[in-house]
Amino acid sequence: MPLDGKPMADLSLTLSPQTPADLAAIEKLDERAFGPGRFARSAYRLREGSEPDYALSFVGRVGTLLVGANRMTPIFCANRPALLLGPLTVDPPFRAGGIGEELVMKSLDAARAAGHGLVLLVGDMSYYGRMGFAPVPPGRLVFAGPVDPERLLYCELVEGAFEGVQGKVRRAPLRK
Repeated sequence: MPLDGKPMADLSLTLSPQTPADLAAIEKLDERAFGPGRFARSAYRLREGSEPDYALSFVGRVGTLLVGANRMTPIFCANRPALLLGPLTVDPPFRAGGIGEELVMKSLDAARAAGHGLVLLVGDMSYYGRMGFAPVPPGRLVFAGPVDPERLLYCELVEGAFEGVQGKVRRAPLRK
């Protein structure tokens, strides 16, 4: 207890499912972390106009401060349903604390529990490899825009879910 005898605020990390009410704070976090150029990236273009699956997308808070967020968006790889993970955003002062990895693992666990089999992302293998992601073999998947093929990664939530997956990555139809 501090010297003044009053209890300190709880500053531990809490993870909770995203809600539409979080979107404005997440947008500010994304802007600080990635800047305006983020909208031109192929993964952003793929998510454009699609709602995330809020039950699989999480926010991280320290106290009441939103310090991290990730999104899982339904997509298709050719005719197979999949999820697109990203963006994963952690406020720069909090990046060394493992928050990003906790958010990813929470989403992967929730997606697995919900019966999903495959997750894609565009990111660094050195970071995501320890969470179960592997590089997509060259030529297997095609994005509508440019993507560095070395950064296109997949994670099987169900063994064999990536087997035979080949073709164009596209948006899932909008849910009504």
